[in-house]
Amino acid sequence: MPNERGVRMTDGRTTGSARAFELLEPLVQAATVRVHAPPGGYENSRSHRTGPTWGSGFFIAPGWVLTCAHVVGEGGAAVRLTGREVGITFSAGSITGTVTGRVECVLPERLEERRPARHALWDLPDLALVRVLAPVSHACVWLTDRSRPRFDEVAYFGCTEDLGTPEITGRTTRLRGTAGNGAAIRLGDDDEIEPGMSGGPVVDLARGEVVGVLKARRQTGGGGLAVSVVQLRTLPMAARGQVGLYRRIMQAHDLYHYDQHLSDLDNRRTWTDVHGELPPEEGDPYAGRGRLTPGERTTLYGLLAELPPPGSSEVVRALVEAARGEEPDPLPPAPLSWRDGLGLLHDPPGGTGEAAAMLRYATDVSVAEYREPATPGADEELWDWVRATAERLWRPLRRELGERHERGLAERERRRRASAGRTAHGPARRSGGLPPGASVLLEVWAHGWEDVYDWRVSVLAGPAHAGRVTPVDSGVRATLAGLPEALRAPLAEGFRRCDTHEAAALLEVAVAPALFGLAVDEWMVVGGVPLGVQRPVVLRHPAGANPGAASPVAASPVAASPGGVGPGGAREHPADREGTDASARWARVQAGPLQDERADCIRGRPRSPATEWLTGLPDNTVPVHCRAADQEPTLGSLHAVRDAGYGVVVTRRPPPDPGASCAPFHRGLREELADAGRAEVLPVRLQNLRGRAYGADPDAYWAAGTGLVWEDPARPLPDEEPLQGDL
Repeated sequence: MPNERGVRMTDGRTTGSARAFELLEPLVQAATVRVHAPPGGYENSRSHRTGPTWGSGFFIAPGWVLTCAHVVGEGGAAVRLTGREVGITFSAGSITGTVTGRVECVLPERLEERRPARHALWDLPDLALVRVLAPVSHACVWLTDRSRPRFDEVAYFGCTEDLGTPEITGRTTRLRGTAGNGAAIRLGDDDEIEPGMSGGPVVDLARGEVVGVLKARRQTGGGGLAVSVVQLRTLPMAARGQVGLYRRIMQAHDLYHYDQHLSDLDNRRTWTDVHGELPPEEGDPYAGRGRLTPGERTTLYGLLAELPPPGSSEVVRALVEAARGEEPDPLPPAPLSWRDGLGLLHDPPGGTGEAAAMLRYATDVSVAEYREPATPGADEELWDWVRATAERLWRPLRRELGERHERGLAERERRRRASAGRTAHGPARRSGGLPPGASVLLEVWAHGWEDVYDWRVSVLAGPAHAGRVTPVDSGVRATLAGLPEALRAPLAEGFRRCDTHEAAALLEVAVAPALFGLAVDEWMVVGGVPLGVQRPVVLRHPAGANPGAASPVAASPVAASPGGVGPGGAREHPADREGTDASARWARVQAGPLQDERADCIRGRPRSPATEWLTGLPDNTVPVHCRAADQEPTLGSLHAVRDAGYGVVVTRRPPPDPGASCAPFHRGLREELADAGRAEVLPVRLQNLRGRAYGADPDAYWAAGTGLVWEDPARPLPDEEPLQGDL
């Protein structure tokens, strides 16, 4: 006899999903809103004096509505999205209210610069966050914490006018797959999606959680697309020292449901209550056992929300790996909050109980380093809850977690003592140097003799785990002009994984010397500010390339000299080669003082440096190039200085005017090197120079186009080149 979820009804739903829809419908309808013109504009008696419907949306946290960017973009390309005021009509019990909201941001950010043609699909993820401009009481949905949806039955909700007046209705279908690299979800054609439903929520009926935002319907027939709510993690990152919008909203979301769960003032069903009443999932290996109960899960999310957020995405991933027993799913978008870490612990490998993995994770979070001090007692409250919950599940688990907690406390105390010692006796990393953690690596290869390029974006774990590389994304056959757009999303994902609240992560650009003129520092990725202003950007010689070999796009060949590959597939650094002074040069130039030396010109006239002259320069020399990197003699000079063991080299993109003197550049750089004193601060100082020039400081204009070659032996590069594209 089939189980409850296996009985198929005539409308395509199972009895289990029909019951889930019945339970969830009131909760979702209470949080779903109609989006229209601001109150007072486009008055129309047929539409409750709020004008025609633009689309739908839903409350995800107190005061915050999520919808589609194309919904708030009603009015055409001339309408500015961010900062625009819109009308929000919602229901609170039997009362219908209308309030003004302001668009705080849209995704992707480039929608402010470029809009699609009328009736064309807007670029993914096509999301907008609207902040309500008045304190109102309203319901909020429950958002999924999982990175990937399950392809099963869902319900979608939005505003329709079937009976002549706007109302929020719900319909059901099944998820059929993903699109846009997982950013979008394909909906089945079981029912029709009407235009006013755009921006409404898509709800997983088995789990009782919102997984998507309705985006589009097919031109012919049923079905359509929804945007995964996980794309909220791609919201712009916060400035240093600030909590980002995504973390603020998710914290408010979890505390809202935690407060609702604990409240004795209202006897209406909460999302937590309904989660406990949903029919069991078909094929659940745990059959409900080995998982946290809905009440325990809501409580855990609330306790985590009361802690300061993690310092970086890598902190979350490291704790998930320790609790799960294997590296978590590396696919984007990166986990940014403690809550996101829990989403990576569902269905752990090897038959490990899901609840046990979550409790191990929560134990580690209770003794983790936070971006700022926790509210007194918040971490202890989390630990007390973990210990009590562990006893319910399996008594020996409480002992295991107790030992884990004690080790974590001891390690945290050791770190704090070490930090205090550095404060008293001098920092471990001198002020102004690079952040010691993970960096983002961009590699670009010429595609044979064609004018197209392959690329790869990865995360380098940093000196503490030298050689450890996590891929982010890759592509083939991009033009130089198309690289900034092709790399916008992959680079943004890499930065989300590596940035901390203390510092923006380093971007390492590994390209052949002929591409050292690539203006990566001027690319706009997020925030409307050039990359080189937001973070340190340095150049690297490509992995696996012979140091003296010419690039295939070089203007003229250069004699080849042998290179090496170190153990583990990492390219051998010049400092590791016998017969060179690279190791001494790197150590000496890091400590300073610095001495600049023109490598490719004499008083503005081009020259090719002799090998004997280069090798005879003092170890604290920084070779400087002022001419085009893809032309001789500069191209040959860049190879020569690397062969001579120089790990810190300056280059630049010449100004458009070929007659412009390079003297101001050399004069300004000499002063900058003298003021810096040591090489270890140069990447950050160059970032500051770019910021000054971007802020229209005439005294920094000389630094335009300056690049820094930074061959740090503590950051070895991977030795694999991407596969060539189809011929």
